[in-house]
Amino acid sequence: LLGLAEAANVPFTALFRGLDEEHDLVIVRAGERHEIVHEGSGPGHGYFDLGTLRGPSRTIEPMLTRLTQATDVFPLYQHPGVEFLFILEGAMEYGYGGKSYKLYEGDTVQFRGEVAHGPVTMLTLPIEFLSIKVYPNLT
Repeated sequence: LLGLAEAANVPFTALFRGLDEEHDLVIVRAGERHEIVHEGSGPGHGYFDLGTLRGPSRTIEPMLTRLTQATDVFPLYQHPGVEFLFILEGAMEYGYGGKSYKLYEGDTVQFRGEVAHGPVTMLTLPIEFLSIKVYPNLT
């Protein structure tokens, strides 16, 4: 095996990489997204799973959120890890801790999930944003 690794110009350990791992792959085709029930779900508030790997080793949760109707009350969210938002369409005021920030199409924001956060005011409808939660590795 050592000779094979040398002939292939790769480290010896490269011959064994991935043998003991199970690799998952999730593809979500355009038009095949699954709407999920999420805190805050309701008329005009759609949440779509973009391919989360499920199970005890879940580390990332990508979601598409689409808000098409104004509402007076939004839930605040708290969770372990960090979250990244990319505003794809519209504009909103987004609360984080005791402050709020205006976010417009093309803006991004990243924050710690343990701090209370969520939409406060919808400024321009519809609003669509990509949310990626990254959870701490608990293993």
